[in-house]
Amino acid sequence: MTDYDFVAAFVVGLMGAAHCFGMCGGLMAALSSNTPQKIQVGENLLLKQLKLLFSYNIGRVLSYTTAGVILGGAAASLKGLFSIDHYLIILRIFAGIMMLVTGLYLSSIWQGLTKIEKIGNYFWQYLKPIATKLLPIKTVPKALIAGIVWGWLPCGLVYSTLTWSVASGSAIKGGLIMFAFGLGTMPALLSIGVASRTISSWVQKRKVRLLSGLLVASFGVHTLWIAFNQL
Repeated sequence: MTDYDFVAAFVVGLMGAAHCFGMCGGLMAALSSNTPQKIQVGENLLLKQLKLLFSYNIGRVLSYTTAGVILGGAAASLKGLFSIDHYLIILRIFAGIMMLVTGLYLSSIWQGLTKIEKIGNYFWQYLKPIATKLLPIKTVPKALIAGIVWGWLPCGLVYSTLTWSVASGSAIKGGLIMFAFGLGTMPALLSIGVASRTISSWVQKRKVRLLSGLLVASFGVHTLWIAFNQL
């Protein structure tokens, strides 16, 4: 894994804005609407809303990073069971294929990625009641906890990027890849309640979705190219 992987993960999160709006947009809007409207003299309502939004997203990114550390570490622990060269090559091929699938999904060419999201539904059914009980979110600590919990919401885009963490074969690199991905998703989700209508309209345009999908797919092609050159 090189710096390219971290930059690519950030771009994947950034270009996946349309998907982020679909998955988390409603929740973020609800979070904004649940912000206490009564403020004390001298307080800034917009600033209070932004604090909650930032706290929620920080919690969400922490969950992504944790997942990357866990899977990257798990992959590293299996190194002794396989030939390291073949082992990493297979993981990179898998990661490349998943990026291609993600690109097709973002460009609305093929929606197969949604089937992968069903993998996490089993675990989410146990977390969903906890996440629901956290609403309404009116304090920064509560927003942070909500972000940590909702960070495990089944998401094909997250699962696809996690394959890079696995392919990194390292807990630290796996965590950094998901951290970079999480940072990439923040601009879209932080716009909720601030400039969401404009951005949502823009990212839903056919040309934008197609460009986003092709860019992500190009990362998949590059990953496959590296893997096949190592055969």
